[in-house]
Amino acid sequence: MKSADEIAALFIMACRAELEALKPGNVHRFEAGHGMTVEDFETSADISAPFLCARGAGVGARVLRAVSATRKAVGQNTNLGILLLCAPLAKAAERTEGPLRTQLQTVLADMSPQDAEDTFRAIALAAPGGLGTAPEADVRQQPHIGLRAAMRLAADRDLIARQYANGFADIFDIGVPLAAGRPMERAAQDVFLAFATAAPDSHVARKFGHATATDLMYRFRALAGAPQEALATFDRVLKAEGLNPGTSADMTVASLFAAALDEKASTPCGTRPWSHGKD
Repeated sequence: MKSADEIAALFIMACRAELEALKPGNVHRFEAGHGMTVEDFETSADISAPFLCARGAGVGARVLRAVSATRKAVGQNTNLGILLLCAPLAKAAERTEGPLRTQLQTVLADMSPQDAEDTFRAIALAAPGGLGTAPEADVRQQPHIGLRAAMRLAADRDLIARQYANGFADIFDIGVPLAAGRPMERAAQDVFLAFATAAPDSHVARKFGHATATDLMYRFRALAGAPQEALATFDRVLKAEGLNPGTSADMTVASLFAAALDEKASTPCGTRPWSHGKD
């Protein structure tokens, strides 16, 4: 059984490793952007980790408390998507038997009406860009359905919601295989680019429309195999256009976190393939 402190340490490592990757359009070690800095994201990870990984807490309570702490610390939404993805993973990591992916299915199936209420409050508090309204299960209203059912309603337009609906299939089928067995810092860019080229980014779609998000996906695909210099140039272009593929970055953190949780569970003492270091 992993302790809350162990789970929190891996979460913080995943958040920090994602910042080391040159992710075009996002905040990273090489360039700030969109009114946010690396320090904002580091502070957000540190301040939210104890709430996200609080042993025994519900998924929604973890998200709400972590979002509240983040808003107080940095004054803006830096990590809502990360928290929505990592809260069920952190809760699943507390369970003692079976692979993480198996335990996660139980966590998702067991979510209560309180999880929906707390998560809706967290999303409204974070006020992500382009949130808009929804005909059913609008986060500004009292939920009348469970959290997973609400996420299913948004699954066709939001990749994070889709993870709740499909059992985190994209995380485990796309992100985790690229992250497994590698230092997080080295895996982060590959994982990010895999998500940026796999589907239109939900954050971009909310703010600028599906057509812009789809076009951005194809622009990323055209960069396949490009050197770091080309990625750096594309990074400056996207920031000038105001395009921030934030969902791809959120999926990256969750993939690094999930891979580390799985590897820590199966790695003998003294070896650390999930280490936040260089190999």
